[in-house]
Amino acid sequence: MAEQNIPQTMEEEYNPEGATRRKWADCVGSQLVPFFVDCKLEKLTCEDGSGNKAKLSRTKDGEIRVESSSITIM
Repeated sequence: MAEQNIPQTMEEEYNPEGATRRKWADCVGSQLVPFFVDCKLEKLTCEDGSGNKAKLSRTKDGEIRVESSSITIM
């Protein structure tokens, strides 16, 4: 039986592209950044296979720079 995509939030129901972008941004902030810090990495590039990308790097001051992009297909 095929799995159905049932919206879990109003955002997913009425603005699925916006929900996807928000989920990607949430993932970057809540999972990738702590992983980056815990592993003491200097650079990290991630892609989810749907065109969403994130690049994390450390600045000279030890701060974390995050570049995130998402692709919306219409």
